[in-house]
Amino acid sequence: MVTFLTDYGIEPVVLARAAEERGFDALFLTEHTHIPINRRTPWPGGGELPRCYAHTFDPFVGLAAMAVVTERITLGTAVSLVAQHDPIILAKTVASVDRISGGRFELGVGPGWNVEEMADHGVDPTSRTARMLEHIDAMRMLWTADEAEFHGRFVDFDPVWSWPKPDRLPPVLIGGGGPTVLDRVLSHGDGWIPLRVPLRGLGELTERITQLRRRAFDAGRRPLPVTIYGAASTPEALESYAAAGVDRVLFELPDHGEKTPGTDGRGTEATLRELDRLATLRP
Repeated sequence: MVTFLTDYGIEPVVLARAAEERGFDALFLTEHTHIPINRRTPWPGGGELPRCYAHTFDPFVGLAAMAVVTERITLGTAVSLVAQHDPIILAKTVASVDRISGGRFELGVGPGWNVEEMADHGVDPTSRTARMLEHIDAMRMLWTADEAEFHGRFVDFDPVWSWPKPDRLPPVLIGGGGPTVLDRVLSHGDGWIPLRVPLRGLGELTERITQLRRRAFDAGRRPLPVTIYGAASTPEALESYAAAGVDRVLFELPDHGEKTPGTDGRGTEATLRELDRLATLRP
């Protein structure tokens, strides 16, 4: 599943324990460092931007806490806006979370949509995708080389020492659904995260998954797994995703926040009820 972990919703460790106890395979968190108040960029979902976008925990801090109280469940980001990070710092953060979790971390990445948010980080929106890909290259160098060195358009450093190294090379999952996303998955990814694909769009998704796997085979790569972000939560939908070639689905868990007498005020009870419902869909 995937969720906006907020300061008014369920506590991170409560959610992590509950997800693992119910047998879920993965728990992913979203990322926005902040939301500029004077924002002209429209939200891709249409209408008003939901409250949760401005209230998210830092996903890596949240995932580190979750890693300590779990043993099995995969933990990841869906998606981290890596172009808005210093890649040297982010590489250490990712490696640290992966070590704390015992090699259970997956880094879902995306170029982002909020132009004003990017600008506050000094990121030119016209080059955000190229910057994201270069940051991935630089981080992989830092994760694997004892004396890492990188010289690129956006990232430039002479030989450095940077530890800890991750327990394993963290899988990088490329988010998005645009016309060139498969190129990025093949060049820089270990998997693909298409976002909120409606059931009526599964025909096109099936064709793209077939294309991705054919291109991976031609390039001498193993099949690249596909994870749907925001999957419909019905048995019929899950059968349709599987028929389309989807390997994993992430149900989007709402960020409940209740001010109901007799509750903790954080929506914990409602969230746990939703987890119980989603757990019935597991095969």
